[in-house]
Amino acid sequence: MSILDKILGKDDQPRNTPAKPDMMMGKVLDTLAGLGGKPIETLSPQEARLQPTPTDAVKKILRETIKDEDPTLGIQTRDITIDGAAGPLQARIYSPNLDSDDLKPLVVYFHGGGFVIADLDVYDGGPRGLSRFADVVVLSVHYRQAPENKFPAAHDDAVAAYKWALANAQTIGGDPRKVAVMGESAGGNLAINVSIAARDQGLQAPAHQVLVYPLVGNDMTTESYVENAAAKPLNKPMMEWFVKHTFNDQSETADPRINVVGAADLRGLPSSTVITAEIDPLRTEGENLAEKLEAAGVDTRAKTFNGSTHEFFGMGLVLPDAAVAQQFAAHDLKKAFGTAILPI
Repeated sequence: MSILDKILGKDDQPRNTPAKPDMMMGKVLDTLAGLGGKPIETLSPQEARLQPTPTDAVKKILRETIKDEDPTLGIQTRDITIDGAAGPLQARIYSPNLDSDDLKPLVVYFHGGGFVIADLDVYDGGPRGLSRFADVVVLSVHYRQAPENKFPAAHDDAVAAYKWALANAQTIGGDPRKVAVMGESAGGNLAINVSIAARDQGLQAPAHQVLVYPLVGNDMTTESYVENAAAKPLNKPMMEWFVKHTFNDQSETADPRINVVGAADLRGLPSSTVITAEIDPLRTEGENLAEKLEAAGVDTRAKTFNGSTHEFFGMGLVLPDAAVAQQFAAHDLKKAFGTAILPI
């Protein structure tokens, strides 16, 4: 095994049976099931956007069992609009102190949802935790979604949002010299594509990129797709549904912006943190991405969290592994920004 394989938690034996979620992850999944949502792949995009989410399950657990926990983590927020590629985009600022004149490093964050569903509220836990643990300002950006706006609308918006952040960092308390990118799932895809666009367009390079269970391939026959074909909260039928609504034709998934692990040039990208979940169809492509980044000469640190599922990262208030994952990412961001390094 390579050193990276050991960091990833890989072994030489393939997983022959689907992994089981750990106790608290199981509680989140059971709570989510109890909210009565319908399978996403059976719904229209408009109906799917109204379904209960893992975030709703976490909120229910917090209300019922962890009443003394501050869900804000002491982080302040403000909603704004920024310039996208084809009009204004919703965005949210997360900061330890919105009123401070001291500039902090800035992380431009993109949420998940298969380019079709979810929003800033559904993906609140990840940017909030990062702002708290890394002591940074986070700009969480919404983007045009399919099927109303098909590929590559979201990608165009992500690059436009990054350009806006570089030009306007100081107005939101961010240091324009220290800007990183981050995303979860489809947002992880957007984040690495911003890094690639910055390299190719001669923009200021992100100081670092954090890619959390990123959607970076188009092969639905990988080991993790086979193992987790029926997993929750993300499974193969849902991924097929996302593809159907995001692209005009499935052949478009061969584009290097989607099939990053198979077709993109990864040389010259910023230092990277790749976080994956064991119980996730996207695990294999995320692990492969970490290996290919390393092979391309990119300083890369990666970790797969066993017993966790897709969407776990933002659940730090109820999942110990999510809090560890957030601190893992925060450590690497602080190192890249040259600020005090957290123990890890």
